[in-house]
Amino acid sequence: MGSSTTRALRLQALCPRTLPAARPGVELRSRGSTGLDQTLNLQADIEAGKTKSIDDLPGPSLATTLYWLFIKGYADKSHLLQDVQKNLFGPIWRSRFGPFDIVNVASPELIEEVIRQEGKFPVRCDLPHWKEYRDLRGQAYGLHVETGPEWYRIRGALNPKMLKLHEVSAFAPIIHQVVGDLLRRVEILRRKSEDGNTVSDLTSELYKFGFEGISSILFETRMGCLQEEIPPETLRFIAAANDMLTLSETVILFPRWSRGVLPFWGRFVQAWDDLYDVARTLIDRRICEIEAQVSSGEPAEGLYLTYLLTSDRLSRSEVYTSVTELLLGGVDTTSNTLSWTLYHLARDGGAQERLHREVVSVCPDLQEPNSDDLSRMPFLKAVIKETLRLYPVVPGNGRFVSEDEVVVGNYWFPKKTQFHLCHYSLCHDEGQFEDAELFKPERWLRGDSSRSKPRTGSYNHHPYSFIPFGVGVRGCVGKRVAEMEMFFALSRLMQKFEVQPEPGAPVVEPKTRTLLIPGKPINLRFLPRA
Repeated sequence: MGSSTTRALRLQALCPRTLPAARPGVELRSRGSTGLDQTLNLQADIEAGKTKSIDDLPGPSLATTLYWLFIKGYADKSHLLQDVQKNLFGPIWRSRFGPFDIVNVASPELIEEVIRQEGKFPVRCDLPHWKEYRDLRGQAYGLHVETGPEWYRIRGALNPKMLKLHEVSAFAPIIHQVVGDLLRRVEILRRKSEDGNTVSDLTSELYKFGFEGISSILFETRMGCLQEEIPPETLRFIAAANDMLTLSETVILFPRWSRGVLPFWGRFVQAWDDLYDVARTLIDRRICEIEAQVSSGEPAEGLYLTYLLTSDRLSRSEVYTSVTELLLGGVDTTSNTLSWTLYHLARDGGAQERLHREVVSVCPDLQEPNSDDLSRMPFLKAVIKETLRLYPVVPGNGRFVSEDEVVVGNYWFPKKTQFHLCHYSLCHDEGQFEDAELFKPERWLRGDSSRSKPRTGSYNHHPYSFIPFGVGVRGCVGKRVAEMEMFFALSRLMQKFEVQPEPGAPVVEPKTRTLLIPGKPINLRFLPRA
């Protein structure tokens, strides 16, 4: 509960900025009338009993919540708590815990109502402790603190090179370099293992891959994450990112008067300082390189960072903050999704063989795939989609009502209402996905004959039951980059290796640490293909 409030940045990455088509029968309140008219209409509806208020919502007591979290063991399985509460209270309920007062919605129709009323400048959640740090250091707010027209301006500057497919294709060569390093890293690790094939704790290795990949694009430099000896500054950067995101969950629980009493705030500030310092050093280095190019009469050539620095749409301070925040949101989607994908392929020989055949038919002889090749690999895309359905990177996203009151499910909600969109529950709903607990990539293929009940295939589920990268203008900026990283890495791993479970390996269940992460290390055997 409240997971989207405590670490909103870990999202993972972006949907196209258009909204899915409205479903028949979903009626949303018009935003065209004046605020006074809306208020009068709402008052009339409430008095007539047609609309209820937030105080009429069902929900657990504080004692019940504590019992679930600490006695029943849902503290690290809050994704499963979504269904427990939905079964008790229905598809919309209220939960309060500490400083959090949250309205949970767990039906695609209700999520659609929330999203369609979010306004021009939607807010995922309130991050007062991030704002406090920015104010303390006199830094630009960036995407996750800034709101309103200023947020929209920053987002508009970041979008073009990230959301247009032909622009993202320019990142393919650097991504393939990083994938090549990952393959060499897997080869080294498997040869060092006792049986000559096992890679232990695969997720940690894929985290390094994700960090290296997004850093190479954002900073236009290699960080050395996949080297045998990782450079000290890179280790400092990785540690600072992990510390900040972990401490962010704790700091938000305590009032400001505790800053000088408890150690969390000081450590949180230090983690941000380290992050910002390394990012600024890397960006300033690139600025010097660009100036040298220009002074010698050469054009300023580069990729994403060069675009931001030369477009004059963001201030220098905004570039520092925005690039750092993009980095924070660009690692876990890739690393966690690839970990779960390989875990399931290792246990489903049929799916793995089908994927291997598709990859080698499009790219024989270890040929590196390009963007056009990916368009001819529908099963590859289906495998990633199915993994994201089973393990949405962020099991619950958020929307913070900041502009206007809204009506959702015949309940009226005032400004400052925090909604929690229960994606995990919907992705595992049998009413939306047949055999919802099973890994079935073929469900995403049109007309696939192996589906026993085609009517429940992906093309018939409600469009808001599966939005792994968010939707609308607040969707994740890095969706297309994350997809390219995952597609390239998975296809090339399949070209080179057959993946098997470690003998006697236990079933790995997910746990919630804001993100949905493996509850145990994933150890897999990588057998070279002939």
